[in-house]
This record gives sequence, C-alpha cells and structure tokens, in this order.
Amino acid sequence: MQNDSGNILLALLTGAAIGAGIGILYAPDKGLETRGKIKRKVSSATHDIQERIHHAKDELTKSAHEKKVAFEQKLEESMSNMSYKADDMIATLERKLEELRKKNAQFQK
Repeated sequence: MQNDSGNILLALLTGAAIGAGIGILYAPDKGLETRGKIKRKVSSATHDIQERIHHAKDELTKSAHEKKVAFEQKLEESMSNMSYKADDMIATLERKLEELRKKNAQFQK
C-alpha cells in the first residue's frame, strides 16, 4: 500500500512539473526568460525530489531497523522456549531411564 501512495505521489509530481513546464512555454515571455524559469523550476523540482528520496530512505532504514529488532526479539523468545522444552524433554528422559534401571535391577535379582 505504501508503494501505491509513492507511485501516486510520483505521478502527481510529474504531472505538476509537466503542467508547469507547458504553462511556462506558453507564457508571453522572451526565450531567455522562459529558459530561466524552466531552469529554476527544474532545479526546484530536483531539490524537492531529492528531499523526498532522502526522507523515503530514512523511513525505510528506520522501518528495517524496527523489523530487525522485532525479529531478534522473536528469535530470542523462540530460542528460550525451545531451551525450556529441551530441558523438560531431558528431565523426562532421565526419569524414564531411572525407572528402566530400577526395573532392570529387579529383573536381575
């Protein structure tokens, strides 16, 4: 969903830039003035796009870091749960082994 909003934003910015460019081209100014306006608009749009890319990069980095932390926490919880289950299994096996030893001792008598 976030990608869709990014595509929509890019389409809107592109449309606005094209519209501004067409508006400038049809304005009743001299060629030098028109080229200057176009240059300023392109520079402004470039700066705006660079800021948006920088912001998107920061957000992506932040999101990736949060996901990494969440993954590490879940992994730690899973490892802890598995450790407890392994301890329970070992204790159960030790009890069964002791029972078998007692039964074996009774049979050897």
